[in-house]
Amino acid sequence: MYNETNEPERLQANYIFIKTLVQYLKSPHSIDDTNLDTLKMIAIRREPKNNFRIFSWHIRLNDGSYRYYGAIQWRTKDGSLSLKALVDKSPLIDKPEEASLDNNNWYGAQYYDIIPIKGLPQHYLLLGWRGTTPKVTQKVIDVLHLTESSVAFGKKIFKDPAFATASRLIYSYNARATMLMKYEKDKDRIVMDHLAPATPSLKGQFEHYGPDMSYDAWKIKTDYLILEEDLPLKNED
Repeated sequence: MYNETNEPERLQANYIFIKTLVQYLKSPHSIDDTNLDTLKMIAIRREPKNNFRIFSWHIRLNDGSYRYYGAIQWRTKDGSLSLKALVDKSPLIDKPEEASLDNNNWYGAQYYDIIPIKGLPQHYLLLGWRGTTPKVTQKVIDVLHLTESSVAFGKKIFKDPAFATASRLIYSYNARATMLMKYEKDKDRIVMDHLAPATPSLKGQFEHYGPDMSYDAWKIKTDYLILEEDLPLKNED
C-alpha cells in the first residue's frame, strides 16, 4: 500500500486490505480487540469511552495527490456492532467548509484526535490531517454526529463572524511547513498556529502560507466553539 512504486499495485494492495479489515470488523467483540493498534500505516482512534472507533488512512497517487479511506465501528444499544465505510468524495464536494456530509460523501482526512462535545450528545470534534497536493497540506476540524444507525459530518457550531457559515474548519498551508493543532484538555480548547501568507500580496495562495509565530484557539463551550486570538503560549514543563 505504501512501498510499492506502481500506483495500480498500491491501490490493489489497499483493496485487499479493505476486504480483510471489513471481514475482521464484522466479527463479534472486535471493537474491544487492540491487536490492530500495532498497524502504523493507518490511524485508529477510539472515543474516550470506547463506544466507537474510527479508522482512517491515505494512499498517495503518482500525481502527488492523496486518496483517503476510512471506516467507523460503533456499539449499538442492543450490544451489537455497526460498521460503515467512509467514502472520500472530497474532489466532488462544492464548498467543503459549508457542506453537510455523511459517510458516503466524506471530506477525507486522517484523524488523530476525537473530542466529545459535552453539551451535544453523540457529537464529537475530529482533528485531522489532509495532504492535498505536492504544494499544499491541510488541517481539519470536523464535527461528527453518530446515532444508532447513521453517521453525519459537519455542524454550524463555530461562533465567530468570519466562520458564520462553516460546518467544518479547513486550514491550508505550505506542504513543507508544520502546523500545530492540538487539544488542551485542561483548558478544553483546540490550540493552533495562526497561518499567514509570506507577504500580503500572496493572500489566498495557500502554498505560500505558514505559521507566523502567533497562536489562536477554539474554546469549547457547552454546545459551540468560540475563537480566541493571539494567545500567549508557554512551553509546558
